[in-house]
Amino acid sequence: MPSTELTELTYWCEYAWLNGTVEPGVALETGAGGRLTAVRTGVEAPPPGATVLRGLTLPGLANAHSHAFHRALRGTVQVGSGTFWTWRDTMYQTASLLTPDSYYALARAVYAEMALAGITCVGEFHYLHHAPGGERYDDPNAMSHALVAAARDAGIRITLLDTAYLASGIGRRGRGEPPTRQQRRFSDGTAEAWAERAAAFVPENDPDRPHARLGAAVHSVRAVPARELGTVAEWARERDAPLHVHLSEQTAENESCRSVHGVTPTELLADHGVLGPRTVAVHATHLDGDDIRRLGSSGTGVCMCPTTERDLADGIGPAPALQRAGSSLSLGSDSHAVVDLFEEARALELDERLRSRTRGHWTAGQLLRAATEHGHAALGWPEAGRLEAGQLADFTTVALDSVRTAGPVPRLAGETAVFAATACDVRHTVVGGRHLVQDGRHTTVPDVPRALTDTIAALRP
Repeated sequence: MPSTELTELTYWCEYAWLNGTVEPGVALETGAGGRLTAVRTGVEAPPPGATVLRGLTLPGLANAHSHAFHRALRGTVQVGSGTFWTWRDTMYQTASLLTPDSYYALARAVYAEMALAGITCVGEFHYLHHAPGGERYDDPNAMSHALVAAARDAGIRITLLDTAYLASGIGRRGRGEPPTRQQRRFSDGTAEAWAERAAAFVPENDPDRPHARLGAAVHSVRAVPARELGTVAEWARERDAPLHVHLSEQTAENESCRSVHGVTPTELLADHGVLGPRTVAVHATHLDGDDIRRLGSSGTGVCMCPTTERDLADGIGPAPALQRAGSSLSLGSDSHAVVDLFEEARALELDERLRSRTRGHWTAGQLLRAATEHGHAALGWPEAGRLEAGQLADFTTVALDSVRTAGPVPRLAGETAVFAATACDVRHTVVGGRHLVQDGRHTTVPDVPRALTDTIAALRP
């Protein structure tokens, strides 16, 4: 993050969401360490010198699943028809054009867009490691450094989920098919080589306010052969780091896994020690009852990405059953068809309404927790996601007087935020006590649309 010196500040919230309740007149006091030192309710007027936040102030939102470079595909992939697999071909073309410098510029703009949407922490599922053709950069982690620097300069926190991506498919004997030409820059060759490179990466933290943490990811059972899964899981276990994995996003993945291994992808991951309380399964769309029980009983979390799952025609995952089984739910914007955690939260509920033809599967409070507290926990930031003394001073304020949010009584502000607000209604974002977005304007990336336009245009062949 920019090195602006933090001091003790007070933010006065017209309304704040505290432990599931909308409270009027809340003072949030922040300290030099970037944490909340006090949360005072019943403060009817702004204290002298306080920064006034009109609207509903929430804990900062956590985007638990991001592929930053996919943002360059927005609009482009809506021409014509096709499937996930045809969309993937377009994605590969964009990936082939990125360098560490251009990826930094694009990611900085994308993370600034996230800040404008109230997102204070992102989980970057990062597999774009090497130069086209698979040759390593002089610094093998050049792309990782680019992403961490981009988050710092956009002002948000990041968990870099360094991703093992070794194969193009499961292969007849489960040993993995060689990466395709487009995938060579994703692959380290073996899980051992991946682990060695990942271990050599040290995030470039601000010494006073570290904004980056490191985790691991298995891209999928398609991309990491079964014999390699344990190496990735052990790497994360030794470091007590988050471990994420794309799971059963496509029925073709399930069919291939059953054909070769005789089990579902979920069972294969369980057999190789991948599941557990530090693990988050992303998508988890096509599961059977045993899969759901395995995920829940192991304490494995699930990150749902409804706007991407619908955009790619992937399907609707069994989120209510997963939660009942014991899996904590978080949310991600994945391919960035939109960057809007309010839309992700309501889509979780609304998609289930369409599937089940019943309403009220989650309360607004439960959906907000998925977007805040549970998302931060999934990314290894348990000290964020709640407005409590001692927590990181990361929060965002949603307008209650826009054409979308005006009208409801204040006690329903949580419902208004989830079921009516959009990212456009975010007025303020504070990260580590620093006022990053003020009145809808990013303070360090002054023209985010221009930054997005220029960086994406530079990637066109």
